[in-house]
Amino acid sequence: MENRSLQIVRAWRSLGTQNGCVALIDALLLSLAVYISYALRFSIFLEHAATYGIFAAGPLYVAAVMLSFYAGGVYRIYWLQTSIEELLILLKAYVLACVVLIGLYIGIDVPFVVPLSVMGMLVLCGFAFLTLLRLSWRLTLKEHNGRPLRKTLIVGAGEAGALLARDLKRHDSDFNVIGFLDDDPAKSKKTVAGIPVLGALGDLIGIVGAERISDVLVALPSAPAVRVRDLLNELLSLKISVRILPSLQELADGTVTLNKLRKVRLEDLLSREPVVLDTQQIGQLLRGRVVLISGAGGSIGSEIVRQILPYAPETLVVLGHGEHSIYTLLEELRERACRVKLVPIIADVADERAVEEVFSRWRPDIVFHAAAHKHVPLMECNVREAIRTNALGTWTLGRMAGKYNARRFVMISTDKAVNPSSVMGASKRIAEMALTELQQDSPQTAYVAVRFGNVLGSRGSVVPKFERQIAAGGPVTVTHPQMSRYFMLISEAAGLVLQTAAIGLPGRIYLLDMGKPVNIAEVARTLIRLNGYDPDRDVRIAYTGIRPGEKLFEELFYDEKHVEATSHPKIFCARISEEGYAEVKGMLGKIKTLLEEPEIVSSLAKVVPEYRSSGEAAGEK
Repeated sequence: MENRSLQIVRAWRSLGTQNGCVALIDALLLSLAVYISYALRFSIFLEHAATYGIFAAGPLYVAAVMLSFYAGGVYRIYWLQTSIEELLILLKAYVLACVVLIGLYIGIDVPFVVPLSVMGMLVLCGFAFLTLLRLSWRLTLKEHNGRPLRKTLIVGAGEAGALLARDLKRHDSDFNVIGFLDDDPAKSKKTVAGIPVLGALGDLIGIVGAERISDVLVALPSAPAVRVRDLLNELLSLKISVRILPSLQELADGTVTLNKLRKVRLEDLLSREPVVLDTQQIGQLLRGRVVLISGAGGSIGSEIVRQILPYAPETLVVLGHGEHSIYTLLEELRERACRVKLVPIIADVADERAVEEVFSRWRPDIVFHAAAHKHVPLMECNVREAIRTNALGTWTLGRMAGKYNARRFVMISTDKAVNPSSVMGASKRIAEMALTELQQDSPQTAYVAVRFGNVLGSRGSVVPKFERQIAAGGPVTVTHPQMSRYFMLISEAAGLVLQTAAIGLPGRIYLLDMGKPVNIAEVARTLIRLNGYDPDRDVRIAYTGIRPGEKLFEELFYDEKHVEATSHPKIFCARISEEGYAEVKGMLGKIKTLLEEPEIVSSLAKVVPEYRSSGEAAGEK
């Protein structure tokens, strides 16, 4: 029965695409309008005079309207996407035909009489029939490529939901919206944008089951992140298609349209509330300055570049070791019509001569140091390179910042620098210690480090790896069932780095509020569900064991007693003890000695006493 209905719908819709058929149906409907107008005036069984009027005036009326439609382009319109604009074209052509006919009737003698009541009813009835015909094509259950429309709910009947519903009506989309869900009691059982509000969010499961909903569109861009997360988790458990409008921060132009809908992402489920920045304070730091960003082609470095641009620095010196990543960034910025002067530099941050040339030429006021090797297992196999880039590179860049009187030097650090069990973590801890000594040597420059954990979507992030494994059918490899990590968004991390730079007290290590650590196995399960699979049946998770240098969990600070709040609720400051200052003396010599050691790993603990390799830690347990 359902297939038969769809065949009828398909046939009816196909008529709306054939102009010859449309014209024929118009002629029949206009003729019907003539009959009904006379019948309402005289009776269903027409008198002789009325019959004469129909045969005399009727054909003239039908011919005039259709000629006007042809001349006005009405039969060139694709009526399956009828909108107000198309109906206005129809109205103009119809009114023109009626005005011409009435003018001729009044101006010349005709051998028949058309009562004014018939004339009025005919004008209204004819337009109503023609309009309803076209709306029937637009509003009939649509079907694409042999597939019926998907029964859809919109969650959120606010302004965003209403705008989305109207945009769905304007476009020939696959979504057949049958109703809204909204917790506002004032909207209950009402209609929004011509669509009924079926219930509250608590009715979700019942309505999805009763109405056999296949798709849910979440239109809650201003809702708290926790509320959206809970809703999305509930929807994912129903195994239906879910799409979401981005948050207000992501809706940069403020418009809500069909093409703004996207699939649910992992970050939507992390319940990270939007970060509010003191843009005035950041602007005072950056506006009109020469800013240097090392590692500018990387995930964090490039996002810092993007977020600095609106603050109108005088010059951006984008320094990177990989020419392709710097080229890609420059192309992106040029496509965005960037007006800030961009200076691309390809150099190694550990090359003192190259770095000094950059500083002597451009004299940067602010330095953001994001260049580093970050891949933990790879650095276990490339120890010397990790120390050379992460430690010596930081010292070299930092020393030049002091020598050429930069106002501020901000280094991107990591939670892996706290009680490090990896070469990468130890190398970043040495970099932090180097900044502490540089602060004592160059007090005119404020040196700060910013620690945070993993960022979603960065190079080497676990999320792209999991997505590739899911696309290949699995298994998804996780090192340990209890492995957990801190996560935040790249945009969030970069924004807070800028805020930290604006706050930055000299010689401090700042910590970003990462929220609660997230279980990696649960991340894998969530990504599997987001891709429409069952983690217990369709795509399995395989545990491979902890890799060299990895820890089950990360830490953000050594001693909670030394952590202080700052003027921003998501940024904290770690005070350095007097003993800590004593440990950082002669860091350059220590780094160079370390690089010359034949057994560099065993010598790391001499420079970073808290460093314990993951193998040593495991052996003690």
